[in-house]
Amino acid sequence: MDKNKCVGCYNDFYNENNNLDVEECWHFKSAKLILRKEVSIHQVPPFGQRARQFPSCYRRPGYAYVEPGIMG
Repeated sequence: MDKNKCVGCYNDFYNENNNLDVEECWHFKSAKLILRKEVSIHQVPPFGQRARQFPSCYRRPGYAYVEPGIMG
């Protein structure tokens, strides 16, 4: 996996995008790509969007990441 998959993640700040001399997010080495639906916290079921691959540690404020077969 490369760090391009981390774009948009809350912790992508730590992937050389800071002035703290931190070069890598602490989750990056153990992260795996998994299939999930990105669902807004304001969206009601059913969740019709397609599942995409995200790093297992990916977090974006205002969104939840659910397994493809859940509610839609």
